Amino acid sequence: MKQQIFAIAFFCLFIMAPTQAQVFKTNDEPNLTFIDKAHYVSAAMYPENYLPFIEGKRVGIVGNQTSIIGETHLVDTLLSLGIDIRKIYTPEHGFRGTADAGAKVNSGKDEKTGLPIVSLYGKNKKPTPEMLQGIDVILFDLQDVGVRFYTYISTMTYVMEAAAENDIPVVVLDRPNPNGFYVDGPVLKPENQSFVGMHQVPAVYGMTIGEYAWMVNDEGWLKNGVKCDLTVISIKDYNRNAIYELPVKPSPNLPNWESVYLYPTLCFFEGTIVSVGRGTKTPFQIFGHPDMRGGYTFTPKSTSGASKPLLEGQRCRGENLVDYAHYYSSNENQLHLEWIIEAYQQLKDKGFFKDYFRLLSGDNQLQRDIENGKTADEIRASWEDELENFKAIRAKYLLY
Repeated sequence: MKQQIFAIAFFCLFIMAPTQAQVFKTNDEPNLTFIDKAHYVSAAMYPENYLPFIEGKRVGIVGNQTSIIGETHLVDTLLSLGIDIRKIYTPEHGFRGTADAGAKVNSGKDEKTGLPIVSLYGKNKKPTPEMLQGIDVILFDLQDVGVRFYTYISTMTYVMEAAAENDIPVVVLDRPNPNGFYVDGPVLKPENQSFVGMHQVPAVYGMTIGEYAWMVNDEGWLKNGVKCDLTVISIKDYNRNAIYELPVKPSPNLPNWESVYLYPTLCFFEGTIVSVGRGTKTPFQIFGHPDMRGGYTFTPKSTSGASKPLLEGQRCRGENLVDYAHYYSSNENQLHLEWIIEAYQQLKDKGFFKDYFRLLSGDNQLQRDIENGKTADEIRASWEDELENFKAIRAKYLLY
């Protein structure tokens, strides 16, 4: 199967074969700059670069509320251009991005366009041959946040796999990774593979979703080693060492850039008895528990996108990290294990860890290390060899 990477640099379009890609790399040393959403640029914003792959064909779009061009949805833009869209495939949280984390998403119809919406987060997470009937090409456009357990990359993997098995090409529209400036965390072990961790990559992998798609395809990580007919449309003027404020929240509980930035560390708490603020106005910017110490208090309540949150109705004590997030320029660009370790020390007699922690970490050792009193630096040192091995793989697929 063929694979193509389309990279835009210096206002020119370069067509690069995957084994001979000319890559424009940023400096390896972090030099973080805050870029507000007015400067956010995605591949979707330049239809002239991907229309040749979908014109005159029956198109299926994998998208949600993040699939926008400016303030207009990708679907609406393409319909106005006469593109024959037959189906919309939608991931976790649904087409409008309002469903709770883990909540089943139903298929249906889009009220605005009347197009059928096919759920990839219900009975089937992988498209069946029947779901793909009548489709000539799949256009994939979802906003990732660069963390292994954020399920949009798992949906992409299943879409590519099903497309390969049914001889349907896939075109991925790349978008900035707001956590693309670092690589950290334990590398997933095969025995812990799940929908929140399908590949042997670290928790934070430092790649755009287009780069990730290319890696999954060329490394033979699709089932039975099948290869997808893949085209990646890359981003103009993307700066990997920048923090991007996303124009649309990628999921209900990541409402702003602070939550997106803190998510890679705080999501580990989802595998514990600690609340990360679901059911408050600041999810993934705070954490706490009724039996913790701390100067910040909050009480989770059922809200849209967070029905029946953990510790609902209970007054929690803990930490508010919003101010911390604003000091990103002096951040070490790594997971903040000290937050998890400190919470464990306060709550270790309360049954701190749940089995889900193993799936989030992808590695049984992390929980054992925390329980055995290892420091954050000692734990991080144990990841070094595996991270270097992954970085060697990753380097082959960096487009920017």
